[in-house]
Amino acid sequence: MKYLVTGGAGFIGSNFIHYIFGKYPDAEIINLDKLTYAGNLENLRGLENNKAYKFVKGDIADASVVDELVKEVDVVVHFAAESHVDRSITGPAEFVRTNVVGTQVLLDAAVKYKKRFHHISTDEVFGDLELGGSDRFNEHTPYNPSSPYSASKAASDHLVRAYVRTFGLAATISNCSNNYGPRQYQEKFIPTIILHALKDQKIPVYGKGENVRDWIHVDDHNSAVDLVIQKGKIGQTYLIGGNAERANIDVVKIILKILGKPESLIEFVADRPGHDLRYAIDSSKIESQLGWKREYEFESGLKQTIKWYQDNQS
Repeated sequence: MKYLVTGGAGFIGSNFIHYIFGKYPDAEIINLDKLTYAGNLENLRGLENNKAYKFVKGDIADASVVDELVKEVDVVVHFAAESHVDRSITGPAEFVRTNVVGTQVLLDAAVKYKKRFHHISTDEVFGDLELGGSDRFNEHTPYNPSSPYSASKAASDHLVRAYVRTFGLAATISNCSNNYGPRQYQEKFIPTIILHALKDQKIPVYGKGENVRDWIHVDDHNSAVDLVIQKGKIGQTYLIGGNAERANIDVVKIILKILGKPESLIEFVADRPGHDLRYAIDSSKIESQLGWKREYEFESGLKQTIKWYQDNQS
C-alpha cells in the first residue's frame, strides 16, 4: 500500500511512519509537511536513503501540491494540524487555515481521485468533563469545543463526515486522547516537564495542576490508526484512549520522582483561559469491533519516554 502522510515530520506523524515501515516491509510513504515550528526532519532520521520513502515540503492548503500527491497514493492519512491550544488563543487564523481549509483541500483531492481517507482528530472537540466523575467521551458525545484549536478540529471532523455523505468518500475518523512518547515537540506538557527537570529549571503548571488528561502512548495510538485504516467501517468514527487518567500535577511528580528531582521545581502559574477540566475516552468500540489492545502502561511508557529525551537532548 502507498500512503500519503500529512504532517509526517511532526510528533505523531513521524512515529506513524516509523510504525508503518516497521510493520509493513512493502509499504511506500510520501510525507507531506510544511515544516512549521513543530515539524522536524530529524524525527525521520534513518529513512533518508529508503527508496520507499519520499519527503515533500509543502502546504496542505496548496491545492496544486496536494492534487499531484494524492493521485499517486492509495490512502491519505491526515495528521497535519496546528495543535497547540495556547497558540490558538493568541493567533486563531492559522488554525482555521490549516485545520479547516487544509482539510477541505485534501478532501477535494481524495474525492477527485477516489482515495481512501483517514482523518486524525482529538478528544478536545468534545469540550471537557467534570473533575472526579466517572463519565467518558464516546462516539455519541456532542461536540462542545472550548478553544480555537478544538473548534477548528471539530470543523474538520464535520467536513469529513459531510464528504462521506455528499460525495461518497471512503473516509474514517479517529479521536484520540493526549499522546506522549518520543519525538514530541518540546513546548508540549510532558517534554516541558522532562527538559526543565533535566536542567533543574522551574516547571510551570497551570492553576493548581488539578486538570486531568487521559494519556496514550503514541505507538498505541498509531496501532489503532493502522487498524482503522485496515478494518474500520467507512463513515465511522473510532475513539482511541489510553485508559490512563492523571491529574497534571501527578504527572509532574511522577516524572520528578523518576528523574530524582525535587518537587520544589514546581511553579504554579496563572491558568489558561477556558482550560478544560478533564478528558477521558471510552475506547470500547474500537476494542470490541476491531480488536484493538494497548501495549503500554502509563508509568512504563513514561520511563521509556524520559530515557528517549535523555538520550536525544540535541
